[in-house]
Amino acid sequence: MKNTVQKIVAASLFGAVLAGCSTTYAHGHKTAFTWVDTNKGAVLANKEGMTLYTFDKDTKGVSNCYGSCATLWPPAVAQESDKNVKKYTKVKRKDGSYQWAYDGKPLYTWVNDTKSGDVNGDGVKGVWHIVTKENSTASKAKGKYDY
Repeated sequence: MKNTVQKIVAASLFGAVLAGCSTTYAHGHKTAFTWVDTNKGAVLANKEGMTLYTFDKDTKGVSNCYGSCATLWPPAVAQESDKNVKKYTKVKRKDGSYQWAYDGKPLYTWVNDTKSGDVNGDGVKGVWHIVTKENSTASKAKGKYDY
């Protein structure tokens, strides 16, 4: 009996490990993104619920946020094996790593957002914007932080 319970527990743990290693899809069976309600409406967020932003200095499929910029605005990391789905695509960065993009615009989080639903980065320097359901990029208002 003890051996059987140990085998069941071991099989369960093995299955959990395998599930954790599966490919994360942009949208579908397993999602890397969600929509979170904020004081600015529903915004695109990562699976942890942190708001995602676009950067006006990026071009479609190209990130221009590196160095200190990427320290303040960490890229939404994608794996090479992740699959593009509809508006969710991968962008290859200069260092060979990948990040997620929405509608071709690379996505980032903001270091001064500390909890799900924070949108403190929206409008920073007039070039950082939330992604809403209504449009790919939203608010052009100035934010309270300077980058």
